[in-house]
Amino acid sequence: MSTERSDHIAEPELLAEEEQQPWLRLDKRMLLVHPVNEAVKVLPVLLVSFILGSQSGNHLWGLIIVAVVVVFAILRWFTTSYRIGPVHVQLRTGVFQKKLLSVPRSRIRSVDVEAGVLHRVLGLSILRIGTGQQADKGEKFELNALDSKAVPVLREQLLDTVTRSPRSVDAPPLVETEIGHWRTSWVRFAPFSFTGVVTIAAAVGILFQYGFGERITESSVVTDSIDSAERFGIALVIGVGLLILLILASLFACARYLIAYGNLSVTDDGTRLHVAHGLLRTRSTTLDRKRLRGTSLSEPLLLRIARGAKLDAIMTGVSAEKKESSLLLPQAPTAEAQRVMNTVLGDAGLHADARKPLQSHGPAARRRRYTRAVVPVVVVAAGLTVAQALGAPIPAIAWLALGIALVGAVFVAWDRYRGLGHAVLPGWLITQHGSLDRTRHSLEAAGIIGWTVRQTFFQRRAGVATIVAATPAGVGHYEVLDVPADQAWALVEAVTPGAGDKWVR
Repeated sequence: MSTERSDHIAEPELLAEEEQQPWLRLDKRMLLVHPVNEAVKVLPVLLVSFILGSQSGNHLWGLIIVAVVVVFAILRWFTTSYRIGPVHVQLRTGVFQKKLLSVPRSRIRSVDVEAGVLHRVLGLSILRIGTGQQADKGEKFELNALDSKAVPVLREQLLDTVTRSPRSVDAPPLVETEIGHWRTSWVRFAPFSFTGVVTIAAAVGILFQYGFGERITESSVVTDSIDSAERFGIALVIGVGLLILLILASLFACARYLIAYGNLSVTDDGTRLHVAHGLLRTRSTTLDRKRLRGTSLSEPLLLRIARGAKLDAIMTGVSAEKKESSLLLPQAPTAEAQRVMNTVLGDAGLHADARKPLQSHGPAARRRRYTRAVVPVVVVAAGLTVAQALGAPIPAIAWLALGIALVGAVFVAWDRYRGLGHAVLPGWLITQHGSLDRTRHSLEAAGIIGWTVRQTFFQRRAGVATIVAATPAGVGHYEVLDVPADQAWALVEAVTPGAGDKWVR
């Protein structure tokens, strides 16, 4: 049995009261959910056993696998229980290996509620507790499944002691105001991402993994395509194939966007931000305003061309690198993302407004962007020139591709410098960089716990430095790239008075 213990020493009376709390079981309707979920996980194995059984006339193996899956899922209900105490929330699990997971209520950072299609049909929800620490799959506090009617009260109970300050009995009730709402027209931003391509690639990978790829490659569609390529030309067939791929990827991306983010709403009651979204599989996340340290406005190149952006919150105890709940808006119009950002930041949003210009980093930073983008293309061009001089046949299409790559490199370098900048505002650090994946971070100075100024060999030669602001929120560190080296510690001093004073002098 593995146990996670709290460092917090609670009052003996509370611990004694906690021991008297009953252990509760998950909803009995879980007995219908888990067999289906487990069967989906082993679906490839079931398909293989069914095919083999059809060829041999013996379906016994398939039935045995189904029986084992159902029995295991039923045993999970009998071996899973939880307890909500005044000091800890505890979860007991394990069919073959017993586990007791105990989380101090003071360490709870987020409570997420999710419901898939089958859960929604049965009136069930999944409740997950986040503590801001990385946990293995077996150490995550997840209650699957609870009665959906009881979940809001339970979530309020779990979050109340850590997100709400004590309020008098006569205080007016908190009013929840909607500050953002999803619109159907936002689906147009879905194709400007790589989710559709990734989905198609994953599906093709699965087909080849289970042996269906060979049948596809030997099918009449593929052979006819090869014949067409020989008849009409490789370039034409490749062009048509890329067009079909683009259309399919766009359709997949739109479908995923609708399913994942349909009916999204962002509400604020002054102490918490509440984000809910999803058509088939719904998800609800609560973010504590006391742990809000800023926002990240993401504008990848393709999405930026379509005038779209994505907004995430920078939260203490909610790691963006671990894909935890920090989403405020998915792909949406840039103006809407900026409006929600300013609303979330409140009075600070007047200073951290995304439309305000940033301070540029000077000619050295500009030269580094052009050098790093263009030099690789020049090196390849020099190699091709030498090869051609030695008699190697270099096709014209290679030189054409090299010319296109050079133009693209110059554009990316120009765009990277155009998007590079920072601003030091009262109580805030704003930093932005990137072209293919541009992000603007608005970070509260009070959330910064340390500074690093670093220089690589080439940065020293160019007279620039990178400033790293360390924080327990979001990705853990935020960089100001290629600042003039003689201004680096002055910038640190401006954001955190006293932190850079020694180095400035």
